[in-house]
Amino acid sequence: MTAIPAERLDQIAHRFAELEARMASGTLEGEAFVKASRDYAELEPVAKAAGLVAAMREEVLALNAMKEDPEFKAMAEEELAKIREELPELERQLAVAMLPKDSADSKPAMLEIRAGTGGDEAALFAADLYRMYERYAAEQGWKVEPISMNASDIGGFKEIVANVSGTGVFAKLKFESGVHRVQRVPVTESGGRIHTSAATVAVLPEPDEVDVHIEDKDLKIDIYRASGAGGQHVNTTDSAVRITHLPSGIVVTCQDERSQHKNRAKAMQVLRARLYEQMRDQAQGAEAEARKAMVGSGDRSERIRTYNFPQGRVTDHRIGLTLHKLDEVLAGTGLGELIDALIAEDEAKRLAAMGE
Repeated sequence: MTAIPAERLDQIAHRFAELEARMASGTLEGEAFVKASRDYAELEPVAKAAGLVAAMREEVLALNAMKEDPEFKAMAEEELAKIREELPELERQLAVAMLPKDSADSKPAMLEIRAGTGGDEAALFAADLYRMYERYAAEQGWKVEPISMNASDIGGFKEIVANVSGTGVFAKLKFESGVHRVQRVPVTESGGRIHTSAATVAVLPEPDEVDVHIEDKDLKIDIYRASGAGGQHVNTTDSAVRITHLPSGIVVTCQDERSQHKNRAKAMQVLRARLYEQMRDQAQGAEAEARKAMVGSGDRSERIRTYNFPQGRVTDHRIGLTLHKLDEVLAGTGLGELIDALIAEDEAKRLAAMGE
């Protein structure tokens, strides 16, 4: 990795000092204050890392000068040896902090899980995945709110959509999009044979209303009576909502709330996220080939991970990582190890691409 020039470190320090002064001046209001606050928050970790690197480089110069004095030579060489160990890692951290940020990284996310091949067993696995993300989210201090769900007869999910909100949600969950495969003996299998089933996960950044403008004339809205399992919770009013976005053909349904107004609001939330993802895909079209080389290609037809119950292991096929801690991963506590490894691999590939 090429060392970052001293002039670049000076530019970062100067830009950060300017922003600090503007923020402290008390003259910023409204959108100008919001933008300055966002810029400050983004630049702060870069400025801190740049400051550490600059200070350590200055220390190297000072210690090299001290080596000329026989009295201090041994001490200076000992200190220099320590710095030579620490400086490359600090420079790597700075380079990572300087990598271009995905504008959606700080946004909440729409998590969609759908049962794939495998019938009832796939639906049960979809529910297992949903619980895994719920537990991981709780560990991160995030909030998970189900938007819509289609339950199977034996307790799984044919489909479930949920909103995940908190700090850095999309940045951490974006690598989960793709096909997740499970190998295990289903509860419905009497012969003890191992079956392979699959579920598809999609993680979409959830936009602000200003990110996606939707015209009322572009919407076809149908209201109907919700279908369900019956009993005391059966819906006896026309409260289910189906929204069709005519220009894109995207269709969203929501029937979980008893209020038509709430179902419509949730359906619009999902529609906005899907339209935003479509806009992002189009904007990144020119970079599509480059993105495929990265860990987070976002291709939902790609098989990304296998959960093997007989061997108690989870394998992420994109980075060739196998963890023999299936229970921990499904409990949410072990999922962070996979996500951190994916983020580290993505950073390494982007750093390598910058150096080419």
